Amino acid sequence: MKLEMVLNISEMTIFLLLTGLGTVANTSVFVNYICTFVGSRKKSIHLILIHLAFTNIILLFSKGMPTTIAALGLRHFLGDVGCHIIVYLERVARGLSICTSSLLTVVQAIIMNPRASWWWRLRLHSTGRVLLSLFFFWILNSLISINLLHSIRNRGTSTLQLSKNNEYCYFKKESQKINSMFLTFMVLRDAVFQGIMGGASGYMVFLLHKHHQHVLYLQNSKLLYRTPPELRAAQSVLLLMLCFLFFYWTDCFVSLYLSFSLKNDSLTMHFQEFLTLGYAVLSPFMLIHRDGHLAECWHAQ
Repeated sequence: MKLEMVLNISEMTIFLLLTGLGTVANTSVFVNYICTFVGSRKKSIHLILIHLAFTNIILLFSKGMPTTIAALGLRHFLGDVGCHIIVYLERVARGLSICTSSLLTVVQAIIMNPRASWWWRLRLHSTGRVLLSLFFFWILNSLISINLLHSIRNRGTSTLQLSKNNEYCYFKKESQKINSMFLTFMVLRDAVFQGIMGGASGYMVFLLHKHHQHVLYLQNSKLLYRTPPELRAAQSVLLLMLCFLFFYWTDCFVSLYLSFSLKNDSLTMHFQEFLTLGYAVLSPFMLIHRDGHLAECWHAQ
């Protein structure tokens, strides 16, 4: 009993710390880029980073705070309406995170293209196109997660046939056909957007490699060459993508382990909950750390 209490207190402390730090950092990034977006010539990449920070805040609010409160032993603090809102927002925010991150890599890859390239034309009126893309992401992820509105119940509910739960809400058993259909949609969404992310990231790596070879040639010729700001911005975006993929795939492997595990591994389950918040907490600090590079690129554009 004492060990369980210590684990609950430790979990609450860690989640509270991560949620607090992540919320403050994402709010800072959100406000900073809104001021930049409003106060200067509107740029599409500003809008994407604003949306990414907003998505992280939603995820931290919907996952971090309820889990922290549940660790205190308050299992029934959410009613059915509260469970619907919190769990639905968490699922939608996780989908928005992968879609927004994928869009960020594509836009950055377009920025890196030579001005003579036909890709450069896509930058015209790109802010409006980005707004349409973000609106589409909200509709897509809202529809993919719509089945949760029917299956979520509060832990205090006496409904029969309850199955898998998190710390504060149950999921009512659905038909296998419905579960398979929505799971297929989720897998297709993740595969498509990660494929786009991988293609755009690979192209950026190719351009960075060409730039590196060019720099080596200039150094051998004893000429000075300053790295273009858009290339330094690409390095920052690639770091964000690596961070996202690390947490995403680690979460997938841990989920598979828990699905096939015959024992109830509470330690691994807590670790998986931390993975859910990892990208939302770490990504704003990466942006803040490299903000000078990104800001220089945006002003140059």
